[in-house]
Amino acid sequence: MANIIRKPAWALSESLATPEDVFLNRRQLIKGWGMAGLGLAAAATLKPGRGFAAQDATADLYPAKRNPAYTIDGDITPEDINATYNNFYEFGSHKQIWKAAQALKTDPWDIEIGGLVEEPMTIGFEDLLRRMSLEERLYRHRCVEAWSMTVPWTGFALADLVAMAKPLSSAKYIQFETFLDPDVATGQKQSWYPWPYVEGVTIEEAANDLGFMVTGAYGHPMQKQFGAPLRLALPWKYGFKSIKSIRRIHFTDKRPVSFWETVGPGEYGFWANVNPGVPHARWSQKQEKVLQTGLYIPTQMFNGYSDQVAHLYKDMKGQQLYM
Repeated sequence: MANIIRKPAWALSESLATPEDVFLNRRQLIKGWGMAGLGLAAAATLKPGRGFAAQDATADLYPAKRNPAYTIDGDITPEDINATYNNFYEFGSHKQIWKAAQALKTDPWDIEIGGLVEEPMTIGFEDLLRRMSLEERLYRHRCVEAWSMTVPWTGFALADLVAMAKPLSSAKYIQFETFLDPDVATGQKQSWYPWPYVEGVTIEEAANDLGFMVTGAYGHPMQKQFGAPLRLALPWKYGFKSIKSIRRIHFTDKRPVSFWETVGPGEYGFWANVNPGVPHARWSQKQEKVLQTGLYIPTQMFNGYSDQVAHLYKDMKGQQLYM
């Protein structure tokens, strides 16, 4: 019997997406320069969005094949715009942190996986990638600040990482933590923030097909300001749930208290599902500003991914699901 792929309602033809072959990877670029020394000097002055890759050791894995089940209903946000408009509080509270983020040391990068698992482990980033099957997915990204973009992420399913970790039946949640290095990330010297950045999801959310561990973007390894070398993408939730530069993955039976829950419990909750009908404490969520175009469009429930995730929340009455 033929394998019939039924695209979700929000998906359009792959022909709307930017082809993979328009994106450069750093290894090819440096080879074209002809000498490593010149390549390093040029990389230091490259503008973001021009093919610069942060993790050269894994550059041979890119570009990954695009999964046609994950497309978008609009144009991809250009990399040079995406790469210069970032929330990464470890490096500052403004959007233009991309230069400061270049101080992040991503090689070597070890990830600790522990808690309620059969056998805790620490695994190097490159080793983890070479155990996984990478693919490209086109995702919408909706920030709680009411702006949005669309991104060609490369990575692997969060569910595959869960399967590798072999959690015990008592594990109900996954807690993620980023790095802690205030000498490099000067934003972490701000003691009023609860560093390191922490986020969490339920085991059921982690098992959903949309959960994605991101290692690359735009056809090459991630630039550092995107959250290199490993970040999370949960496209049905507000962007602050998609934690960057992950160092620790902890399986637990207790619901994690996330970074922004700790900072503003009256404004940010655990679930953070996109819902235009539930305003932020200080602004509406009914519309969003699309980066590059400047246009305002109506925000969709679950950011347009209702068919894939609404069932996860149907029996949760009385909970603050959306903020």
